[in-house]
Amino acid sequence: MVTLVQSIGHSTLGYVHELGKMGWFLIYSFYMVARRPGRAVHILKQLRFIGAKSLFVICLTAAFTGMVLGLQGYYTLTKFGSEGMLGTAVALSLIRELGPVLTALMVTGRAGSAITAEIGIMRISEQIEALETMALDPFKYLITPKLIAAIIALPLLCAIFDVVGIYGGWLVGVKLLGVNPGAYFYEMEKAVVWRDVFSGFAKSLSFGVIIAWVGCYKGYYAGHGAEGVSRATTESVVLTSVLILIWDYFLTSVLL
Repeated sequence: MVTLVQSIGHSTLGYVHELGKMGWFLIYSFYMVARRPGRAVHILKQLRFIGAKSLFVICLTAAFTGMVLGLQGYYTLTKFGSEGMLGTAVALSLIRELGPVLTALMVTGRAGSAITAEIGIMRISEQIEALETMALDPFKYLITPKLIAAIIALPLLCAIFDVVGIYGGWLVGVKLLGVNPGAYFYEMEKAVVWRDVFSGFAKSLSFGVIIAWVGCYKGYYAGHGAEGVSRATTESVVLTSVLILIWDYFLTSVLL
């Protein structure tokens, strides 16, 4: 019994310590963003990697998500004789929820894992220690460009996701199932307000912080060897995805 209590206490203290390290890592990252954000060329390089190189997977996911929403929404709304509201259902689902969440999850799988692996390899090959030896802050060169780029890229990718998804729903609803095209966009225009757009923007902004924060943290404190990097990468993707879904719930409850 004593061993069990000791084990629980040890695990709890370990989680609290890890949470404190992550919190301090995020605070110091924002401090460095405000003080020394790094060179513009490094930020643009990360914008290209996180944003531009994610466009294809974002557009592909958005198109089929909108098409599925159009298909399922149509067969649900026909039971109530409200097929004209299909545009509203697709737009609100994408703008408020699915757009930010799916964009963040796709970027996590494509860019978040790569960020962790890149910094983790630099850690085990002692490149980070080399920067510190030369009195150069690794946060300025490794962390802040990625954080700034993620904060800029996620809202833009989310906006593209929403637009492509809405036209995916239009393709299925109007062209395939025969919904009136005027009703599709007119009802959407009436129903979607700036508060819905702001909700999606706030979520994508915060998801960008989460992706860069967890990805950089796990890579920065990766264990030794290839096994340590692979474990850190797996933990980064899983933890980021879970935090995105949890934070989405809390933001939704606040922004409703």
